[in-house]
Amino acid sequence: EAIRTLMNLTPPKATLLRNGTEITVATSAVLLGDVVLIRPGDKIPVDGEVLEGASQVDESMLTGESMPVGKKPGDVVIGATINKSGSLRYRATKVGADTALAQIVKLVQEAQNSKAPAQLLADRASQWLVVIAVLIGVATFVAWYVVLGQPLLLALALTITVFVIACPDALGLATPMAVMVGTGLGAMNGILFKNASALEDAAQLNVVVFDKTGTLTQGRPEVVDLVLAAGIAEDELLKTAGAVEKLSEHPLALAILKHAQGLQLDAVQGFGNVDGMGARAELGGDVVLLGNDKLMALDKIDMNGLEVDSQRLQGQGRTVVHVARAGRLMGLVAIADAVRPTSAPTVAALHARGVQVAMLTGDNRPTAERIAREIGIDIVLADVLPGDKAAKIRELQGQGKRVGMVGDGINDAPALTQADVGFAIGAGTDVAIESADVVLMKSDPFDVVGAIELSRATLRKMHQNLWWAVAYNVIAFPVAAGLFYPFTISPEVAALAMSGSSALVAVNALMLKRTRLTGIRVGSATDAAMQPRPATAQG
Repeated sequence: EAIRTLMNLTPPKATLLRNGTEITVATSAVLLGDVVLIRPGDKIPVDGEVLEGASQVDESMLTGESMPVGKKPGDVVIGATINKSGSLRYRATKVGADTALAQIVKLVQEAQNSKAPAQLLADRASQWLVVIAVLIGVATFVAWYVVLGQPLLLALALTITVFVIACPDALGLATPMAVMVGTGLGAMNGILFKNASALEDAAQLNVVVFDKTGTLTQGRPEVVDLVLAAGIAEDELLKTAGAVEKLSEHPLALAILKHAQGLQLDAVQGFGNVDGMGARAELGGDVVLLGNDKLMALDKIDMNGLEVDSQRLQGQGRTVVHVARAGRLMGLVAIADAVRPTSAPTVAALHARGVQVAMLTGDNRPTAERIAREIGIDIVLADVLPGDKAAKIRELQGQGKRVGMVGDGINDAPALTQADVGFAIGAGTDVAIESADVVLMKSDPFDVVGAIELSRATLRKMHQNLWWAVAYNVIAFPVAAGLFYPFTISPEVAALAMSGSSALVAVNALMLKRTRLTGIRVGSATDAAMQPRPATAQG
């Protein structure tokens, strides 16, 4: 069902432009390099790069982002997403088995066909159960016919009943049914377990390590605070800073311009960068400086009593842009990498489940500790070089902890591989990241909670099924062998009991789909993706 739901997301037809002629073909017939035409309301058939047009595309199927994403020439579009407004013309760059959706389906199939460690144990137990059933059946015949001298018909009936009532099926079904339901439910929620071992191991984690940039944070700087000198209005500060920064492409400049959006920005003259310090320009005949405290000291700028505020903000891990005009400081713009809205709820939800949370980052300790305090992180691993991340994971494992690592799947590959379970977040269309065990397609850290919840629920179903299978056979064998004679059961009743045992195990596994789990929703992939993300850790 999970695979069928995913495959049905792809439109059956695609409109192409070949040799200047518009034609309609089956999606499976789209070739690499074909030019595809997309009109408002159409589903995008295959992955590609936009050549012409502009539109808004609903990518909630893949990313979980409920707001449509703007697309323009040069941007990437993903198969099975929905074009909402304008028309697009794009070149197919991934078709057939290479599309993002096809890779998702492949991962789900592989996970559902893989065996969890618990299943290997159940398989061995099933083999021994068959041997035990044969031995008990032979012993039953000998006991009733040879030892007790009972009629042949009774001895044969009891022997056949023992053979029939034995149920290795229930043991064999106990774990694969739960694995199939668990991996399918995960896929519907954008959580792709690559194999059954990952699904089982995630339940055992007691520490989850998050990479900071792009995982707990949004990976782009934003203005988080303004400090104004006496007599300076906020709009005046932003207009001055924005007028200079509109000529710059620096990420800090873009953050200031975003904050100054809607204000009328005057033109400046003589704009120039000051390497490693900031920028300089002329505005209305005054020299304007934007940059760090070194630039202010170099030009002997009057700090207007804001030295303490500058040091305080820098001590909090903020990047501080000083705005000076005509030799006097107008104010300070504090910029930081903004925390994702779901990061704090993620940490709180993991704590509620007895899981410690660590943050791994190459940033300096003040910046790392600021983020940690803001969202409630337990362990801060700062100033870590990319090549040392795996060693930090090993250190935690050396303390006897079961460690999960959440990263972008590329820069964090060694750490993801070292961890007991690696979670790749922000994978985009590259879902087949070899270093990760679990791919979080929605790029939302809260999906780690969903993955652990689903893993624990699946493991509970495995254990329930295994215990039921064992208990059933422990009870069934003595009853079938006639230990409670004259109360006996016939072979046909034994057959019903055996089938009922298998059915009960299957139904119990399927009930996982109706279990309420934090971060997991039941429904189609599209329905699940379009649900709002949790605002709190409750569920």
